[in-house]
Amino acid sequence: MSIPGAARPKRRAARGWITAIAIVVVIAALLVVADVVARGIAERRFGEQIRMNLPEGVDGQVDVSIGGLSVIAQYLMGTMERVELSAPELEVNGTPVAVDVVGEGVPVDLASPVTAITGTISADEDAVNQLVSVPGVNGAFTLGEGTVGYAGTIEVLGFSLDYSATASPTAAGDTVLLVPEGVELESGVGVVDVSVAVERLLGDSPIAVCVAQYLPEGVEVGSIEIAGGVATVELEARGITLDEQSLARTGTCD
Repeated sequence: MSIPGAARPKRRAARGWITAIAIVVVIAALLVVADVVARGIAERRFGEQIRMNLPEGVDGQVDVSIGGLSVIAQYLMGTMERVELSAPELEVNGTPVAVDVVGEGVPVDLASPVTAITGTISADEDAVNQLVSVPGVNGAFTLGEGTVGYAGTIEVLGFSLDYSATASPTAAGDTVLLVPEGVELESGVGVVDVSVAVERLLGDSPIAVCVAQYLPEGVEVGSIEIAGGVATVELEARGITLDEQSLARTGTCD
């Protein structure tokens, strides 16, 4: 036998729980919306700061995407878990290149060091030739499939021989090494044993192309790939800062 009025407290308790749950859901939704808004603001802020801090001669739109969960929580902690930068039409001294960068542990204060950075620079044949010049190489580089082509002149027994060569590129920290793989002589001189020239060209030290002068100090080349007429360079760095002073200070080659 039920007690009259006993069901009313139960109904009131149920309504109380429903109200509490509804309030929690509303608060959670508001927090999500606030975080989405904060993420957009933070991404624009980072993009503007990075663009303002680009070295002299470098210009272009930089799009930013911030990873991780709550941007608000990351901001309050002072460090963003993952920040992705994309500049598909960046110009370096008027030469277009595509740049993508991923930063892990990026401080809100850009004057503080980033835990780790990996990046990719892609440049077509025209861009490579506008940006890179190497003593001893005549004319332009050509980009093949996994190889780089170039031309030069070698002296053998008092004779000047023109040649064209193909080389495979290898990353070496602040330098890209061009290791000769094949040579063709373009000037036939009958009195000269051309095999001597070929042996010299293939046996000499690789051609060293300094890239440190184009990169912020502390950034090194991790790998390089040549395919489809495009050179793709993978970069890596640890503990560098992204403020104006640091980005403007490029490296040097020994």
